Parts: sequence; C-alpha cells; structure tokens
Amino acid sequence: MSPLARRQPTVAAVMGTRPEIIKLAPVVHELTGRGARVRTLLTGQHYDPVLAGDVVDAFGLTDVAPPAAPVGGLARAEQVAAMISGLAGQLRELAPDAVLVQGDTNSASAGAQAAHYLGLPVVHVEAGLRSHDRAMPEEVNRLVIGALADLHCAPTPESAANLLVAGTDPATVHVTGNPVVEATLASLERPHRAAAVLRSVHLSGMPFVLATVHRPENTDDPAALAALLRALDLLPAPVLFPAHPRTTARIAAAGLTVPRSLRVVEPLDHATFLALAAQAQLVVSDSGGLQEEVTVLGRPMVVVRTSTERPESVSAGFCRLARPAGVPAAAAELLDPEHLAALARRPSPYGDGSASRRIADLVLGLAAPRRGPLGAGRASGVPARA
Repeated sequence: MSPLARRQPTVAAVMGTRPEIIKLAPVVHELTGRGARVRTLLTGQHYDPVLAGDVVDAFGLTDVAPPAAPVGGLARAEQVAAMISGLAGQLRELAPDAVLVQGDTNSASAGAQAAHYLGLPVVHVEAGLRSHDRAMPEEVNRLVIGALADLHCAPTPESAANLLVAGTDPATVHVTGNPVVEATLASLERPHRAAAVLRSVHLSGMPFVLATVHRPENTDDPAALAALLRALDLLPAPVLFPAHPRTTARIAAAGLTVPRSLRVVEPLDHATFLALAAQAQLVVSDSGGLQEEVTVLGRPMVVVRTSTERPESVSAGFCRLARPAGVPAAAAELLDPEHLAALARRPSPYGDGSASRRIADLVLGLAAPRRGPLGAGRASGVPARA
C-alpha cells in the first residue's frame, strides 16, 4: 500500500540504549493507543540483555525490528556509520510518516541522519539539552540532531531557549515536558527485587547510598577511578554499587581494589533500580537520565561530572556537580535535613506526566502523507532542505 493510500500513520522509533527505550516507550504506547502503527528499530548500541533487551520486554514494546547490523563494541565512527547504513535500509522498506529519536546517543544521531537523508521528518524527543562541552560525545550528537530535526520536543523552557538562541525556527520548537516523568512513575508500579537485593548484601532496614558510574571521564582514567572509589568509601552510609560492565572491566584493568563499604551487585533491571533509588539516602552517579529520575523520586544526587546538560536538576536543588574527590563534600550539602525536607515538597522541573500525550499530538500532526516517492519530499508543512 502506498503512503498516500495509507490511512493509519506509521512511525519509526529508533532506540539503541536503555534510557532511550525507557523514555520513548510511553510515547510509543500513546501513539499506538491512538491508532498509529509504531515500529521500533533497535540499533544494538546497548547489546547487553540487562542494559537493553530486558527493558524492551518490561516496557511492553512488541512491534520491534532487530538490529540491522552488529554495532556493539565498535569504535564511535564505525558504530555510527554502521547504524546509519542499517537504519537507512529499514526506513526505506518501512517508509514511515515520521521518525522518532530520543536524547543524545550515537543511535539517536544515526537515526536522525538516516531519516533526513531519506527525506523523512525527524522528531527529536528531549531536544535542546546543552552542556556546552564539546569534549562530551553526547554534546556533538545533540548538535547534529538539532540541525536535522523537523520537530523539537523540548522538555523544559530552558531547553527550548537553547534551541531558539541557536537559530532554530520557533514554529518547530515545543515545550512538552519529558516522558521520563511518566516512565519513572510506571516503573515504580512494576514488580521489583529491591528487598531481595538489599538482603543479599546485608543492607535490609539500613541507610544506604546508591551509586553507579560508567562514563569515560570517570572510568578510563585510573587516577580518577581510584579517587572516586576512595570518595565513595568516605560517605556516611554503605554504598550499594550496581556495577556497569564497563566499570567492572576498568577496575580490573587498573588493578584497583573495591573498598569493603561498597556492596557490589550485578546491573539491575529498571524497576528494581528505581525502587532502590527511592529508598536510598543519597544517589551518586554520572548518569544523565538519573538526574531527571531523582527529581520525580524526590531524592538527592551527586553528579560525578564537570558539566551537565540538565542544569534544571541542579537549580531545583536535587543535584550537585562534583569531581570524584569532591563527592563527600557535595553529599554533605545535599544531606542537610532542611534541604532534604525541601526536596520532598518540590515538583520535578521536567513536567507533570503528560509529555507523552503532548508529543503524540505533535507527531500525529506532523505525520501527514508525503508527496512523491521516498526521499523526494517532506511531510506536509515541513519545508524541504537542500
């Protein structure tokens, strides 16, 4: 059936990492509930079952295409090139009315590029985030996607302002909130293993800190990694440490010893991790998405990074930036009783839980029948680009 004859809009949702799956799943369900067909295109960027595969099942995604090419473990240039090629083939066959990408991953960048080169409208969920640190691969991905997207779903007014300052057409920028709010609330209602995990490391009924690290700035420099392990050992409560595969490998390669106060466990499913984060005295991590999730949980977080693309979490008081050696001092500030009481009453800066509905409205408005063959035009109302 040709795109012109098709009455049911078709949307491709490109996902390659656990955070993308978590945040796009509510949008997928909103769209399918309103009559659209959404085909999930997995890139395989996260190829570990715990990091990605199990999340697909947990969030109820069913119309899922397997990765078109193996990309796990490839260097960035080769990974992005392979994903663009594989996604282009899948998109050419599917001929969707719009292509959804989320965030700032290599998968999102490749999805935006493949769609744009085929003349397909690109919708960027979580648009406009900026760290202004081009040393971060994610920042370059954000800039690339921002240049290619036809519809920018900004989670906050600050993110929208970043796009407008960069010269983005105001008609294409919409403040929608972030679907992380509804994804987090949904995960908290799912069955989880939090109690069993705490029992396994003898932390039942005890205060604890939940910590994760995986970014190269903290794991690839042995001195930084050693400093972070020492800092975690100085925190006022035992540290539950779900070890990312990358971090485990770097600790071993550097010949480091994990302090006894760190209770190391395998990576956790999303529902269990969030249930633990909701119970934790403090969260310490270099994760991007977790900076948003803690605002829904009302928990404090030390962000082990030099910069963040989510300043809203910092200005709202949920997060503090710190280098590894500065983690204990930042933790002390966040754990001040008056500060904790204020956080418990403070709403998330990322929206009211209706982002998926707003994004679906915009996608369905954009997904009008294309004119001409695939690659020859744009969606109705979206200007063609050279």
